[in-house]
Amino acid sequence: MSPDNVETLINLLMLLALFAALAIWWATKHGGRRGRIAERTRQAALIQRADSVGTEELEKDSSFRQRLLRRLAILGDRLPLFDAKYRLKLQKEMLRSGYRSRAAVSILLAIKFAVGLICAALTVMLGSHIPVIGAYPAVRGMLMLFVFIVGMIIPEYVVAFRASQRRKAMAACLPDALDLLVICTNAGNSLGVSIRRVADELATICPPLASEFALTADELKLSGDSTRALHDLAERINLPSIRALIATLTQSMRYGTPITQALRTLSRTERLAHIVSLEEKAAKLAPKMVVPMMLFILPAVVAIAAGPAVIQLMDAIAKQ
Repeated sequence: MSPDNVETLINLLMLLALFAALAIWWATKHGGRRGRIAERTRQAALIQRADSVGTEELEKDSSFRQRLLRRLAILGDRLPLFDAKYRLKLQKEMLRSGYRSRAAVSILLAIKFAVGLICAALTVMLGSHIPVIGAYPAVRGMLMLFVFIVGMIIPEYVVAFRASQRRKAMAACLPDALDLLVICTNAGNSLGVSIRRVADELATICPPLASEFALTADELKLSGDSTRALHDLAERINLPSIRALIATLTQSMRYGTPITQALRTLSRTERLAHIVSLEEKAAKLAPKMVVPMMLFILPAVVAIAAGPAVIQLMDAIAKQ
């Protein structure tokens, strides 16, 4: 057998070992009577959810992107590697990132698994070209497992980064939203109507915050449970200023105090905190500009200032 065939056989054995390890891990974690009952419960819930979607909606979205997302959702639903507690954690993170679809968690799990497999397969195929350690199959197998785990973690970090950027955008526009909310409540509007009006006004300025306010207004209109709707808003946005706003509104509704003065005070506090944050960023700008100036601006200034003198000195030395 040629060395290339041996190398290919070793790569295939590594991939098979990875799949076998995943199967054994799933069998030990989800095996037994309780595991089978939990798996049947999960499958029944998935079937009920698929039936509730309806075939008309599935036939209507016939684009390639929609078909790909549906297949990823089916794959994520059938993956037995993630338990209900982990899926609930991912669901909260997806809600904070702006993905409210019921299939968002399943799509993310399928992407995590696919990225991990792709990274592991690339490591197996290209591992032999790694200097020093590429000649040892055991080291390549350990590297394959490590890369598989890292590949599954990367999409989750991407979602967390998107959630962080979304929170920063909403925090920057929150003082303006509070000012608008004060104006609406002073005009005599109810809480739900005020939140809806603020969402309409912020639709072009801050779409994430406008979307969250619009969803809260719909929940207030349909359910009538204002406390739960406001707490859901605080859970989705996950900002200390939003939690302070929700606490203020909840206390005002509970004790019957006017919310206009409380909102005005909170708006002033948030505006002051926003100005202090901007001043802090401006104060940090000068030290941060030192390194770019030394690397990019200072060499150009030195070249322009000392360049003619250096050229004349070199000409004088050459004539001598």
